[in-house]
Amino acid sequence: MRAVTAAQMRAIDAAGVARDGEIVLMQRAGAAIATVARRYRGDGPLIALAGNGNNGGDAFAALAELKGERIAYHDPLAGGSAARIDARDRAKKAGVVFRPFPVLADDLRHASLVLDGLYGVNARLPLDDATSAIVRALRDSGAPVLALDIATGTDPTTGSLADVHVRAVATIALGRPKLGAMLDPGRDATGHLWCAPIGMRDADADGVDTGTFVLSPDAFTALRPQRSDDSDKRGAGAPLIVAGSEQFPGAGILCALGAARAGAGYVTVAAPASAAAAMRAHLIEQVVVTYDDRSPADAIRTILDLTNHNTSLAIGPGLALGDAMSEIVRGVIAGTSLPMVIDASAFAAVTKHLDILADKAAILTPHASEFARLSGKGTIAPGERLSRLRAFVAEYGVTTLLKGRTTLIADRDTVHLNPTGTAALATAGTGDVLSGIIATLLAQGCSPVDAGRAGAYWHGLAGARAARKRPVGVMAGDVADALGRASVVRPDGDVIRLW
Repeated sequence: MRAVTAAQMRAIDAAGVARDGEIVLMQRAGAAIATVARRYRGDGPLIALAGNGNNGGDAFAALAELKGERIAYHDPLAGGSAARIDARDRAKKAGVVFRPFPVLADDLRHASLVLDGLYGVNARLPLDDATSAIVRALRDSGAPVLALDIATGTDPTTGSLADVHVRAVATIALGRPKLGAMLDPGRDATGHLWCAPIGMRDADADGVDTGTFVLSPDAFTALRPQRSDDSDKRGAGAPLIVAGSEQFPGAGILCALGAARAGAGYVTVAAPASAAAAMRAHLIEQVVVTYDDRSPADAIRTILDLTNHNTSLAIGPGLALGDAMSEIVRGVIAGTSLPMVIDASAFAAVTKHLDILADKAAILTPHASEFARLSGKGTIAPGERLSRLRAFVAEYGVTTLLKGRTTLIADRDTVHLNPTGTAALATAGTGDVLSGIIATLLAQGCSPVDAGRAGAYWHGLAGARAARKRPVGVMAGDVADALGRASVVRPDGDVIRLW
């Protein structure tokens, strides 16, 4: 589904209203908010801070669906749309107590949950003085907050934060998730991110701003290739892993295990002879073939001969650095037509030679410092990840996965945001596992951008599952081992948790 800018959301909302009517959409929004609010509400009153627009109307609609003590702070002189007035009237009939702004910290201190319905997608920064005062009171109260659409004080498109802003325990996006809730620093204010589609459609934003998307559980399941009943071991995916060195054999091992656990039927590892013994000790069910890294021409011939028997290539994890290895990497990339994932040490070989990737079915998978060197434009400044990635892909035409808390995957046409990132992945070797996953998805027929977005999603799910089993001390091998169990996800419902 789309992760939308403010302009895209307005277009989607207008089309939804034209189809279904504003009152019906607000009723759906209220029911969805109530579903999520029940998960976070404790003992004590439920309080809504209702702004003058439809975001405030959504808060009224949610209160009308809930039970127990409910209080709505609002501007009693505000009118608003017919849907907002309808939601307010339904909330009054349901026993909701209405109180006028202003609201003080003491008024909120005993709330079991506060619904932040002050602005939503129409937010403009900086906040006005009256809204800033309400946000300060909310912050000082310490009450937990469920933000509606986006936390007040977060720009819905860029993710930038006002000096005074709401920090929510959870946010429920109505219609579509807002881009600003997923980008740093706005992600810090978002908390858990939920989405209630409420019948809205991606296509209604076609032609408005650049396309940015996020996978949902159903979309991931549909995207991940399924092994057919008549598959043989090579037909199930036969990636070639060019990885590992005498100093870093583990990177090649983890990449191969990631490929195997992602469902590859036949994994081949090409490694220098100095690393082969260590790798064979750990790779019992994968084939390790050696090449002479002291002779680039011979090494290139050996590896290219292997590509004739494989269906994708992963190159880079744990390779030695130096002129000879750079020559090998460039020779292999230039000499094969296999779809490929390029990572880690291979970046040293291609940084000033990105032209060799022209017309290749390739995906680069750098972290931020590697991307800074690849792009030649230095460190990524806060708030620039999306724009820098788009500019790089537009210039070089190569699909790129930029790792981070919200990993970004871009081709020439779209950017995909991965919602499953977890701190459990902040350990050595997890990137090597990701390269193996992507290599398998490429070997099974996924395009580079689909392999990148499905691979990142699956990688994050596996990291989260590994962390549930081992809250402290998750290692990259644990992530590879968790891939099988993490491949089964709950289907989408009326309300989807993205993270």
